[in-house]
Amino acid sequence: MEVKPGYKQTEVSKEQNDWRDCDISDLCGLQRGFDITEATRKAGDVPVYSSSGLSYFHNEAKLKPPIVITGRKGILGKVFLVEEPCWPHDTTLWVKDFKGNNPRFVYWFLLHFRLERFDAATAVPTLNRNNLVGIPIKLPRLPEQRAIAGALSDVDALIGALDRLIAKKRDLKQAAMQQLLTGQKRLPGFHGEWEVNTLQESTDCLDSVRVPLNEAQRAQMKGDHPYCGANGVLDSVNGYVIDDEIILIAEDGGYFDEYEHRPIAYRMSGKCWVNNHAHILKAKEGFDQGFIFYSLVHKNILSFLASGTRAKLNKSEMWKIEVNVPVALPEQIAIAEVLSDMDAELTALEHRRDKTRALKQGMMQELLTGRVRLTKLKIENG
Repeated sequence: MEVKPGYKQTEVSKEQNDWRDCDISDLCGLQRGFDITEATRKAGDVPVYSSSGLSYFHNEAKLKPPIVITGRKGILGKVFLVEEPCWPHDTTLWVKDFKGNNPRFVYWFLLHFRLERFDAATAVPTLNRNNLVGIPIKLPRLPEQRAIAGALSDVDALIGALDRLIAKKRDLKQAAMQQLLTGQKRLPGFHGEWEVNTLQESTDCLDSVRVPLNEAQRAQMKGDHPYCGANGVLDSVNGYVIDDEIILIAEDGGYFDEYEHRPIAYRMSGKCWVNNHAHILKAKEGFDQGFIFYSLVHKNILSFLASGTRAKLNKSEMWKIEVNVPVALPEQIAIAEVLSDMDAELTALEHRRDKTRALKQGMMQELLTGRVRLTKLKIENG
């Protein structure tokens, strides 16, 4: 397990394990939240927390920070550390007494403790605080509590920073797509004409090679080649129906962006198996595969979808979809490369965030059980 700079990892031994055996009630005392109704709500800037988290705002606070809140009814297991005055809803429990423990440590401990395990088994998920009495736990001394809370909070802050950076990069990509795929902004060195082409004019449809497989067939055909459907790779099989660079676009199954009404489209390269829920497209000569792909994922296709219980993009309507294309193939390629580089950067950031999330889970398991200890190192000047 990785630890943050300034700390070292040491294994627990009988001599150093000074965590004390106690009861969960020695960690904190929980109190039921305060009732508030639609009629009693008033406009304000005080956050009201329900079992699912921040729900709305009110003009009055019931508690001063730091506050730890968890679900009592409805949604169990979520824990919130609130560092501003707030109102905990009647559907929550809040920590009335930290029993001398570090509030941040209490937050992390309860989050790791999986309170949803203690559901009272009623029609509506309910956590009865009395059911927590008598459950044995181990607690470290206050200095170690602070160190553990600090280490976990640092990792959490890194995840938050990565989330914000990813959101910013996504916004930048959307802006770049809007400008580059419409000709509003030209890349340096390109000044030629653009023209409008339908998908029928710019791509070949290879749907004839599609072969659907049911789950039993897929189970018998386990292998190394991707089995693709409307919304991505579903499985892996030992055969393939096509070996090429292709664009897959959802045909049916409701796999369309419900807000932007953009198609679910993705690219595959090499051997793969495609079922009958995705159209297979390949750019014709004079058109760049990447440019066509990005033009598709940026396109609002609501008017081309067949009405019914499930949205469907029939081939006859798909052919009518128009894309604005630079006449010069090099400009198409250059635009696709810019957007592809932005995608690669996003993928790398998402991978780093996912790895950091996994690291946090591992740290919680190790640090909150005392299996790994954090010892502060003395950092000397010079």
